[in-house]
Amino acid sequence: MEFPLFHLDFLNNRILIAVIAILHVLINHPLAVGGIPLVTLLEWQGSRSGDARWDELAQRIMKTFFLITTTVGALTGVGIWFSTSLVNPVAIGSLIRVFFWAWFTEWLVFVTEVALIMVYFLSWKRSLESPEAKKRHIRWGIILSIASWITMVLIVAILSFMMDPGNWMSQHTLVNGFFNPIYAPQLAFRTTLAMLMAGTVVLSLTGWFCRRDEDLRLKAVSLVSRWSLIWLPLCAIASYWYWQRVPGAMRANLATAVATQAFSNWHEAMLLIMITGLGIVLLLLTAGAMTSPGFRVPRYAAVVPALVLAGCLGSFERVREFIRKPYAIGQYMYSNGIRVQEYPLLQRDGLLAHATYTPVREITSENELQAGQTLFTLTCTRCHTVNGVNSIRVQLNRMYGKQPWEKDKIAQFISTLHTSRSYMPPFPGNARERQALAAYLVSLQTGGQLPGAQSVGIGQLAAPPAYDLNDPDATSDPTQERIP
Repeated sequence: MEFPLFHLDFLNNRILIAVIAILHVLINHPLAVGGIPLVTLLEWQGSRSGDARWDELAQRIMKTFFLITTTVGALTGVGIWFSTSLVNPVAIGSLIRVFFWAWFTEWLVFVTEVALIMVYFLSWKRSLESPEAKKRHIRWGIILSIASWITMVLIVAILSFMMDPGNWMSQHTLVNGFFNPIYAPQLAFRTTLAMLMAGTVVLSLTGWFCRRDEDLRLKAVSLVSRWSLIWLPLCAIASYWYWQRVPGAMRANLATAVATQAFSNWHEAMLLIMITGLGIVLLLLTAGAMTSPGFRVPRYAAVVPALVLAGCLGSFERVREFIRKPYAIGQYMYSNGIRVQEYPLLQRDGLLAHATYTPVREITSENELQAGQTLFTLTCTRCHTVNGVNSIRVQLNRMYGKQPWEKDKIAQFISTLHTSRSYMPPFPGNARERQALAAYLVSLQTGGQLPGAQSVGIGQLAAPPAYDLNDPDATSDPTQERIP
């Protein structure tokens, strides 16, 4: 409410963030956090065995990781900041206030990581000059590996805080926010998964880089498969620990989180497909670990584990984002960007009375549709579109057919929607605003138009709300951030 809102109707705001964030995670986890330690291991194997082919393989894999992480990885990292600031600036602002020093530290670590990866990659040829230079270079790889993991250590605290702030709700300190109930299990899960995924990615690249050296490919497949098999059971244990720490209310959203609302009845089948895929990964890794001239994993089959785990990681990110609904920050801020403690004030005075960017303050019969459209933009467009992905028009038609709803019926449904769909936040406005929103939703079924920048008040600033400091009930000013 304090900021003009960005709404991407054809795609959906959440999809915009999801595409950028999932691509970033698919690069960061296997290539940076897990990939650098594995490359360092391959380099050490070459130094220990005296076989220069291992060193050449490690260098070629590192070149791939270097190019991807410093281009697409870096750009998507910035893209996450850009997209989240557009879609839900209040939520990202709140997180910055809580985790300012953690994020500041992470930025320092990230800059250090960039410098280290430049040193590690660009000094590779010089490391071949002597055994001492090679040992020094391997140490740089170890230091880079630690720096990459520390970045995850810091960011996971913020991701887990968004699911369950824990003691921070009563004691607003960075320590309480950082060491929240889900922090340790999520860090363990992401660390082990990153190491496992790194093995599957290197397994795929080995088939390409060693296509003219079958002997080295067999040895590399065996070593990398054994690396992956070490991390696989640890990842399974960490995932179980993580799931046990997820609040029960969030677990109730699992069916919709896995398969979307349209296919929520299929979530068990989809989970079975994932488990089957992981079983195939286990079989291929076991076969790879036992690779011999008489029993070889084909090159094309080596790609399968990486694809399966990439799909599982993408699904995990969707589930993690969805199951915390109706909150953007658990128990503190709803997914519409409105803090829980602001609801009594807004439901008493009305949302439009306290919104900063709105063309409407008081609802009349003449501006009811415009007010309803503005309310839809302020309260619904973080998750819904009009005609695009997760279209509200499609949702209305799916539930009640092509016959338009009655306005009073929709208004009543809005008032109880959060009880029938636990992942939906309560409506933050008053009764008159529910009627206006209902009128707008009825208009969508009878030919209503897509929200436009002018009609929804983007960039328009009406008279700011006034606060009576002598009014004991006016204790919550939603235009002021109150997170320490």
